[in-house]
Amino acid sequence: MALNKQTLIILLFLSIAQLGKAQSFPATWEIGVAAGGAGYIGDLNQNNPLQISGFNGGVFVKRNFTSHIGVRLNYTYGQIQANDANSSNQQFVDRNINFKTALNEGSALLDFNFFDYQINGGNRRFTPYLFAGVGFVNFKPTAKYNGTAYRLDRLATEERDNPYPTTVLTIPYGGGLRYNYKDTWSIFTEIGYRTALTDYIDDVSGVYPVNPDNYVIVGNPPNQINLTDPSVRNIGIAGTQRGDFRKRDTYLFVSVGISFTFVSSKCYSF
Repeated sequence: MALNKQTLIILLFLSIAQLGKAQSFPATWEIGVAAGGAGYIGDLNQNNPLQISGFNGGVFVKRNFTSHIGVRLNYTYGQIQANDANSSNQQFVDRNINFKTALNEGSALLDFNFFDYQINGGNRRFTPYLFAGVGFVNFKPTAKYNGTAYRLDRLATEERDNPYPTTVLTIPYGGGLRYNYKDTWSIFTEIGYRTALTDYIDDVSGVYPVNPDNYVIVGNPPNQINLTDPSVRNIGIAGTQRGDFRKRDTYLFVSVGISFTFVSSKCYSF
């Protein structure tokens, strides 16, 4: 899924405008946890941006500079997977590729609340919000053959000169709703997409290799050709396209969470 640049530009301008009003707002610290589902859009799922295939869980710490603007640091762990055997597209079923990977993501996000959201002092107890930022993600795609899981990034599943990096930059963006349900406690739900600066989260990007048995990056697993081309009909002709032509994989986290805001007794006067 492509990053919506217009939304981010609007968010940036609104953030700058609100930061100019920050002098009258007592900045607060907030901590929270969240959990939910995880999904992926890429070479094995090209058309469904809401397909959930795993889970996620994470923690964050946030600094609220105004009732509209905050910056948070996130750590999120997730798992995603996909399998051609479950596709409704016969061409994918014939290709028969599958993968599973854990995701370890760290990110810095800018939050923008649409309403005047102040714990114990605002005129709104709920607000929709947008967020965007930058981060990194670590992934290690695996596939099972005869009941054994193999690290795909260590194999010559495609024609390439060097191993691809398994820690890359990622661009998070999304939105949600938060609600101050009691004192300094809030609950929230959000959906966020991440455009990773790689096309190898699923280990699929380029073309089938010419001599996969002669190109092993680490180790020498048995039946490597079956991990490179697991198709029943042996469609993996050397040099032909293995995945789609998009340059980036995308993953998503759909979460619900709870947070606590540290508010001084001197923060507000009425």
